[in-house]
Amino acid sequence: METWLAALVLFLAAFTQSLSGFGLALVSMALLPAIVGIQLATPLVALAAIVIEVVLLLRFRQALDFRLIWRVVLASMIGTPAGVLFLRGVDERIALSVLGAVIAGYALYAFFGLRLPELKNQLWAWLAGLLGGALGGAYNTSGPPVIVYADCSRWPRETFKSNLQGYFIINSLTVLAVHLAGGTVTGQVWTLFWPALPAIALGLWAGLSLDHRLDPLAFRKVVLALLVVMGLRLIF
Repeated sequence: METWLAALVLFLAAFTQSLSGFGLALVSMALLPAIVGIQLATPLVALAAIVIEVVLLLRFRQALDFRLIWRVVLASMIGTPAGVLFLRGVDERIALSVLGAVIAGYALYAFFGLRLPELKNQLWAWLAGLLGGALGGAYNTSGPPVIVYADCSRWPRETFKSNLQGYFIINSLTVLAVHLAGGTVTGQVWTLFWPALPAIALGLWAGLSLDHRLDPLAFRKVVLALLVVMGLRLIF
């Protein structure tokens, strides 16, 4: 049963990411720990993320501007091992509470459309990358600090989507490499991953097909509201 529930969650995560440009880790990590536990969920989402992000990067590759993200990417590669070590050394209840706070905090920030001042100092790119890498290593939720940084950098919509996919795929590869080196990508993780591949493909196809038919902003609001509830559930 948990195999099919995990596949359903990854379908929803792939659908959300392909339609709105974000949400893969936030959706999957809000739901999967309750199904398979956080120790299995983190490497499983890292595997799924690579598949999803490669497809989306190919879709939006023309708007990719690596000059804008190389500092974020490099900093995240430095921060990722710290996040993995944190996850392995902390009690799962504490880990889930921190994860819930990250998910709910970002969802509230995005839902109310908070607009922070424009950031021009490149030190913010390094800070966002370090924090994103640490969160990615621990929970696969590397997005929130980098999305906030991208928003404050005033990137155009297509550049925003493309650069995020470029960042996410490098971060996911780094996270997966650290998990492989640490022996956390077990046979049980692969047992959950392979049956989920068709569900991931279906979620990608559905999201990309509906990209110009559904209002992405309205869909985004619904997802964010649900993420607030999921984040609070993880905390309490």
